[in-house]
Parts: sequence; structure tokens; C-alpha cells
Amino acid sequence: MKILQLCKKFPYPLKDGESLAVTYMARAFHELGCGTTLLAMNTSKHWFDAEHLPPELGHYDAVHTVEVDNRIRPLAALSNLFSDRSYHIERFENQEFADKLTEILHSNWFDVVQLETLYLAPYIPLIRQHSSAIVALRTHNVEHEIWERVAANSNPFKKWYLRTITPRLKKFEQDNLNRCDLLVGITERDVEQFRALGLTKPAVVTPIGLDCRDYLADSESFERPLSLAFIGSLDWMPNLEGLQWFLDHVWKPLLAPAFPELTFHIAGRNTPSGLRRLRLPRVHVHGEVPNAIDFINQHSILVVPLLAGGGMRAKILEGMALGKVVLSSPIGLEGIAARHLQEVLVADTPEAFYSAVNWCYAQGDELVHIGQRAQVFCANHFDNLEIARRLLSAYRNLLAPASLFRR
Repeated sequence: MKILQLCKKFPYPLKDGESLAVTYMARAFHELGCGTTLLAMNTSKHWFDAEHLPPELGHYDAVHTVEVDNRIRPLAALSNLFSDRSYHIERFENQEFADKLTEILHSNWFDVVQLETLYLAPYIPLIRQHSSAIVALRTHNVEHEIWERVAANSNPFKKWYLRTITPRLKKFEQDNLNRCDLLVGITERDVEQFRALGLTKPAVVTPIGLDCRDYLADSESFERPLSLAFIGSLDWMPNLEGLQWFLDHVWKPLLAPAFPELTFHIAGRNTPSGLRRLRLPRVHVHGEVPNAIDFINQHSILVVPLLAGGGMRAKILEGMALGKVVLSSPIGLEGIAARHLQEVLVADTPEAFYSAVNWCYAQGDELVHIGQRAQVFCANHFDNLEIARRLLSAYRNLLAPASLFRR
């Protein structure tokens, strides 16, 4: 099977959930005998030197990139208020990308064109014009729902702005659900949400998958004093807002006074300058770290205090694969059916986060057992090869009738 994978940003290095989801799926396609080509926007926000591709991307038959300047511009954001278009989407509409996509479709045959996220949906008409391939829309989130949640936790001006533009995103999302041949959802909940929005096309659930062979746990992490870690892209608003909430409502008033030896380590791509200037006792802001696995391995508890978001949190899966204790809000665990006090810890209030950390101090060796159960859970439910097999089976079912006309 020949697959063209379209991405709104270059999926390397593997420092965010979208890059992990894209790369591990493509790697599994390759291991299962599929030929995969990548066409990615190389955006100003997540720019990568595509002239020097790392060997870790050797699973692709070919890699193409197009430079796209998608920076948020105040004047453009303001003028968009006087239109009916989604500003979230129009930042990814680019003529050079469309031209490159047309060129690739003319010079290659593909069975499937897989769009990674809703932001590639504007290119569906062009794909239909130049290819007979199946169009699969892989939705990493229910996009409008993320921004509704962000708006609910924002200051008055940001809340007003987001509540003005997010309905346009929702309309775009609804209008494009049935323009694909197959909707590929990250979670069962997301697919149910899309059905409620009017999805009538076939859908399949394919969560983020990992190759657990890449995740070697540090068995000594629980022998060191307890420490908390947070890692996530800090240019993604839900991550930043959740982290700030945790600092203001959990760390400063509750954890820091109660546990004088506890440290909190923060890592993330595009760390804001305000966060870097924090001078909180025992809070260490590392910025972007060279290797997420090494960072997570240094600490015993991975904190995921999300107040908004959607889809799945890949960093939770990475923490579980590394045998760490993951302490998350219920929103952070959406799509991951791990159980409180069994494979993870769940907290939804400042007091609950405090109680969870206090419980960790009392457990000793039991923390190791939670990490071990988390590793087994991750391997059983989020193996990238098994997930890719299910998706390829769905593709073959759709391709079977079409193949009768190709002979």
C-alpha cells in the first residue's frame, strides 16, 4: 500500500504529541510493508533544517517540505474578526504547499492520502482533483472543543476573542467531517463527539502508538528523593495554562510549604520568558531539553495538570512506558483508560493533587509497582504496530471495491 502523509509541521524531533503520533504511525507502516511519503509544512513556529534529515526518518520513501510562515499576526487576527473564516485554519492555507501537493500527486500513485489533523482539510478538494486515493482525516483532537475549554479559563479579553473566533472553527470542523472517506479518531470519545456533530462517514479509532522498545526505564529513579516533572510544548496554550494553574494553586500554597525537600522540574519547547524568570524555591525551569526520555527518567512523578485539551496526551504514554508515576487531571487522561492508584494517579482539585503527592511519600516500594503496571498497560494498549494494523485493515476494506475498477 502506498500512503501519502500530510502534516502541518515537520514531525521531528519527537518533542510533542503530534510528532510522536505521526512518526510512530509512519514507522509502523514501514515495518508492515507500506511505502510512505511525507509532505510537511516547515513552519516558522516549528522550523527544522530539512536539508539534513536524520536517520530516524529512514522509514519514509521520500520526504518533502514547504516553508510556511504561519506566525500569528495581530493585524491579520484583528481583520479576521470582520470575516466569516476561521483564523485557526487560514494560517495553514498556503499556495506553495498546494502546488507541491499537486506536483507529488501528478508524479506518484497513492492508495491513501492521510491528513494529520483538521488543519489539512482545506486541501481535500485539490486531492480529489488530482488523485483517486482514499482521503483519510486523522483528527488528533476535537479542535473547537480545545479552544472552548481554553476560553473558559482565560482572562476577559482573551475569552471574548476566542469565543468570537472558535464558532467559526467549529463550523469548519463540522463542514469537513464528511468530505473525507474515513475519519481516523484518536479516541472513542472524539469519534462520538464527531458523530454528534454530524459525521456519517466511516470512522476508526487509532490512538497514539509507541514502540515501547524505545523506552528504557531508569530503575534507580525511585531510589532518589521524590521529584516532580512537567514536560510539554509551552507554546501550546492548554499546556501553559495548566502549568500556571498548578504553580499558582498547587505548588506555591500547598506542596512547597508541606514538602521542603520536594523539587519541581519544568521542561518544554518554546518556554515563555516569563516562565524562565520564575524565582520560586525548588522550581527548576530547564527550557527545551535535548532528550525527553532522559528528562522524564530523572524524576519519579510526571505531573500533567491539564485544564483544557483534547485527543490524547502522548507525554502520559511516554511516562507510563518509562515506568513513572503519572499524576494527571481527568482531562489529561482522556483517551487513556488507566485506573487511579493502579496504573496512574488522578486529581482534579488542588487538594487532590496535594493528597496524591502525600500518598506517594507514604508508599515507598508501591510506587515502583504502579510504574510497572503502567508499563504493562502501555504495551498492551498502545503498541504502534498493532494500532497501524487496525488502520491498514480499515484502508483495505475501503480499497477493496475500488480495486475491482483498477484491473
